[in-house]
Amino acid sequence: MFKRMIFLVFSMIFLTACAETIAGKEKKEFGDKNSTFFLRSSAFMNDTYIPRKYTCDGDDISPDLYWGDFPPGTQSFVIIMEDPDAPFGVFVHWIVYDIPYYMTNLRENLPKTSVVDGIFKQGINDFGKIGYNGPCPPRGMPHRYFIRIYAIDIPTLGLPPGATKEDVRHAMEGHILSQTYLMGRYGR
Repeated sequence: MFKRMIFLVFSMIFLTACAETIAGKEKKEFGDKNSTFFLRSSAFMNDTYIPRKYTCDGDDISPDLYWGDFPPGTQSFVIIMEDPDAPFGVFVHWIVYDIPYYMTNLRENLPKTSVVDGIFKQGINDFGKIGYNGPCPPRGMPHRYFIRIYAIDIPTLGLPPGATKEDVRHAMEGHILSQTYLMGRYGR
């Protein structure tokens, strides 16, 4: 009886430790869902229409973005803009990475260069271009455009300028402290 009780106590301790380890890994890999981390733009609010100016039907310039309440330990940020409603699967419109922890905004109309202001990098989108290319859906139902920001626990992803989404996602694995998004809609 005594041996069985000791076995049960050690089993409970072991299972608790395993559960905490798994929960910690999940939080590290996928971000903290209870965070107050936010992403906003003066161009549009979450779940509203993206102004024409930021689309292929307008000037096709990047909107301004600002963020805050990111978790302690954040050393850099990554931004990825995607259209999950594209006809042939998720379509990437913008990739920005190695944004230093001390930056909390991006100005409107970033240059379409692989390195911006000698500080952070932009990747290749699914148009095959560097930098931002805005919403440009086919005629029909409006599409959703998610601009996601990731708080990362390392200062750089170690990637050269012009990286792909796959490269960036792979380099972020295990380093995401938190994430949030701003979603806009656009249709023609």
